[in-house]
Amino acid sequence: MRNRRRPRSLVVGDTTTYLWTVRHRHGDGEPCQEVLTLRRDGVRTRIVFRSGPGRYAGDGAYTHTGGVGDRHHHLNLHEPGVVRALVDEATRRGLLPGAGELDGWELFPAGAGD
Repeated sequence: MRNRRRPRSLVVGDTTTYLWTVRHRHGDGEPCQEVLTLRRDGVRTRIVFRSGPGRYAGDGAYTHTGGVGDRHHHLNLHEPGVVRALVDEATRRGLLPGAGELDGWELFPAGAGD
């Protein structure tokens, strides 16, 4: 079985490689969050999905770690195809490469195929 904490590689095009990991986290009094971390050329970008009304993010009772969704769609952030769709959408919007934190729900429709 693969170690989910170990970074995985995602190759985009001929020369662009991202290392990526998925983590579940909690902040002080904040809802559950699933965080997809991308690293490229020393730059780290976090795509964060926070639980909220009508949205879940690895809430345990509803889904697995890495699972995010709404009332109509579910994404597994451990799947390379899902990560690729999110990377492609963030790149298309000019958000990658870029350090910092992105709202995953803004990119969610691309991963869900909408």
